[in-house]
Amino acid sequence: MEGGAYGAGKAGGAFDPHTLVRQPHTILRVVSWVFSIVVFGSIVNEGYLNNNSGGEKFCIYNRNPSACSYGVAVGVLAFLTCLLYLALDVYFPQISSVKDRKKAVLSDIGVSAFWAFLWFVGFCFLANQWQVSKPKDNPMNEGTDAARAAITFSFFSIFTWDYMDPSQDSSMPYAPYVEPSAGPDPAGMGGTYQQPANAFDTEPQGYQSQGY
Repeated sequence: MEGGAYGAGKAGGAFDPHTLVRQPHTILRVVSWVFSIVVFGSIVNEGYLNNNSGGEKFCIYNRNPSACSYGVAVGVLAFLTCLLYLALDVYFPQISSVKDRKKAVLSDIGVSAFWAFLWFVGFCFLANQWQVSKPKDNPMNEGTDAARAAITFSFFSIFTWDYMDPSQDSSMPYAPYVEPSAGPDPAGMGGTYQQPANAFDTEPQGYQSQGY
């Protein structure tokens, strides 16, 4: 069967970039990658403001360094995770072991759920700290657009990471094995042979013995 167990039937096949980029999970992974850049890039570039006294910089989110640190850390790690699993998508057709394929699929599902949770926490944390920020800390409204962008794309990232179960997408190289339904074998090969009901009749149909 073409699908096989976790795509075992396609193992060793040639890499097809056109097919890869058209798959929904690949598109969502790239989108998640871009969103992570927006989040940590916004915070790194404009998320820290100078004190009025000219001293050390402080975090734009309620002067809470943990908020900026969390946003940057989650964004950078999500960026790296996306690259890692994009590389796995490219290498996946070369994996011949069904067990290894299963591990890859399960790890993809688990990591996606984990990052969706981290982005949810990040969105709630940043939004809360931004809400309670004091106007006097930023009278010139510096970096406000970047701060809102980080919050917005943290929210969007929750849904891009919480994409469909990859094992349920039949277009993907690791679709689950589907048991073939019973029925006639159109090719005349590999099907279950069924003996005709009258193949071993001892007496032909319609024959009647004559008395002598």
